[in-house]
Amino acid sequence: MRILLTGANGYIGRRLLPVLIEDGHEVICCVRNPASFEYPEEWEAQIEVFKVDFLKPVPLAEAPKNFDAAYYLIHSLSAAIDDFKSLEEQAAEHFRDYVAQTDCQQIIYLTGIVNNDALSKHLESRLRVEEVLGGGRVPLTALRAGIIIGSGSASFEIIRDLVEKLPLLIGPKWVETRCQPLAVRNVIQFLTGVLLKSEYYGRNYDIGCKEILTYREMLLKYAEARGLKRYFITVPVMTPRLSSYWLYFVTSTTYELAVNLVNSMKVDVICRPNSLAEDLGIELITYKEAVQLAFDKIQQNMVLSSWKDSLVSSSSKTSLNRYIEVPEYGCFEDKKQVPIHNNSPEQVWENVRSIGGARGWYYGTLLWKFRGYLDKLVGGIGLRRGRTNADRINAGDALDFWRVLAIDDEAKRLLLYAEMKLPGEAWLQFHVVQKDNRWLLRQKATFRPYGLWGRVYWYLLLPFHAFIFNGMIQNIERYQPTLSDTAEETSTGSANRERQQVERY
Repeated sequence: MRILLTGANGYIGRRLLPVLIEDGHEVICCVRNPASFEYPEEWEAQIEVFKVDFLKPVPLAEAPKNFDAAYYLIHSLSAAIDDFKSLEEQAAEHFRDYVAQTDCQQIIYLTGIVNNDALSKHLESRLRVEEVLGGGRVPLTALRAGIIIGSGSASFEIIRDLVEKLPLLIGPKWVETRCQPLAVRNVIQFLTGVLLKSEYYGRNYDIGCKEILTYREMLLKYAEARGLKRYFITVPVMTPRLSSYWLYFVTSTTYELAVNLVNSMKVDVICRPNSLAEDLGIELITYKEAVQLAFDKIQQNMVLSSWKDSLVSSSSKTSLNRYIEVPEYGCFEDKKQVPIHNNSPEQVWENVRSIGGARGWYYGTLLWKFRGYLDKLVGGIGLRRGRTNADRINAGDALDFWRVLAIDDEAKRLLLYAEMKLPGEAWLQFHVVQKDNRWLLRQKATFRPYGLWGRVYWYLLLPFHAFIFNGMIQNIERYQPTLSDTAEETSTGSANRERQQVERY
């Protein structure tokens, strides 16, 4: 069968795609930026890439029309605080109008549980999208889920940040709100289980595990699963705004996402009874088991997707295509190069590919952390996003407060774009090149200022750039992986590379 997959670069889309491929389907992957969408070569016969932005009317003359079913996995929760409802409705209308003119027989939509009389703006938006999609020619199957637990999911990463970092957990009254979380692998099983089965057309189902837990219980059960002793204090005076700031500064979430999550967490998210799991033969995973499974993936360095890699996790921009060409005029530059003689060119390139995250930036670690803290203070994303995988990096990935614009292993070139708060735009490029029979490591920082304040910012930081950038390039050239690094890469990195193609969840 031919399947249209929206959100193919998103958290759920990246996990659903391998399952659809393994099940023998041909998949039309809808992405806004094809350059950031990568997949194994052996999938090429089964994949068609369709560049589309559903915030605009779909160009029907160029759009695929021959497919059997479509997954709608578009979500704007972290894009904005106030206007995500209109954005989501607009995208749904364009999608509905498009599929109405195709061979599509079913739309499958992953949405939120909406059984409470008083819904948050986020859940109201989810329900409105369901109404829009359900009002078209093609029958809709809506799967309504609560919190999704899996390595890289926004909810799991927030819980992880809170419990791992804070021995004493302080929470507002909404931590007693009840919900039914669901393991991400169960989500994928539901999504594929209802595919092109007519008995599920025109219907909606709540999906969740069998446990009903408060958010407080979820935090403490996470600590139990990780063997951590944690204490909890409920503070009655913590307002939604304070709660949002608390999540924002303690965890890796953006402020926009924190606000929308806090507003949603004030509403009970309980499933209506149904027999869908039994009918599809799905064995529901408990919350504690889901946490353990997520950490298995993290420890094996096999996180297939992360919410942090979504563009809306850090930026209001819908595409970074125009930033791939680094400007030359009206910019400040810091260029450095060193000869490669302490390492092989391959090892230096591996050092470049491994930059950020747990390994850091090779020089001035405290200064990088301080810069990340300052970024948080002014509403930026800070350094806490890290990187999804220690041994893999792809175009489009988040990398601390940078975004990977391009990576070319053959040319040994990495280009990053800054997503921290700046009075301008910044790029950072690394390139391992051979010239005159010798190998060089080149490093180039480019800053395009916005007006006077941008220029003041550059000159104020010029003394710091002088030794930070110099120390960074020197250490990248000479860095030798430790025995623990080598052991980790041997036990997890190679297994990841071998198993990535067939990993389903």
